[in-house]
Amino acid sequence: MKDNKNNKKDGKKLAVVFPGVGYHVDKPLLYYSKKIALQHGFEVLDVPYGGFEQGMRGDAAKMRRAFESALAQSEDILKSVKFEDYDTVLLLSKSVGTAVAAAYAAKRGIQTKNIFYTPVEESFSVMKDDGIVFHGTADPWIPEEVFEREIQRAGYPCERIEGGNHSLETGDVARDIGNLQRIMRISEEYIATL
Repeated sequence: MKDNKNNKKDGKKLAVVFPGVGYHVDKPLLYYSKKIALQHGFEVLDVPYGGFEQGMRGDAAKMRRAFESALAQSEDILKSVKFEDYDTVLLLSKSVGTAVAAAYAAKRGIQTKNIFYTPVEESFSVMKDDGIVFHGTADPWIPEEVFEREIQRAGYPCERIEGGNHSLETGDVARDIGNLQRIMRISEEYIATL
């Protein structure tokens, strides 16, 4: 039998939530993944950054400013967190938050586990730690051929939502509820291994 101190499942665990620009922590993907993390013994901490410009999609300069602002706000919000006190750090991130989460972890030298919901193109240059990716095939924030190239290069396991937009929704409520159930089941399977 393993010593509990060496068993990650029994150690101290923290989940940090990095939202998107318009996709806050109480929207379905982050809301339910936070609840799952809590059920699996994680402390949960939201990173409520904000104050972004409108009309970022397709504007590289605005995207860059949003990323830099969110990263700076994250550093300030999380400055007192002692990540070294945790055996497992899980980052739950959405959209531009996927880039912010990965860059923050790299800058702080934190080894993380990740659930990347709908990463934007810029995220792939900083996503390095273990994780899984969820992507909608009709996501207007990243062209499908670009996503396919980047996910192949990065080598992450990926769950695709056929016809899903940047919120992984299709516009068909019944289908979206079924997809959300599938997304959360897969998210929980990943979280349960940590």
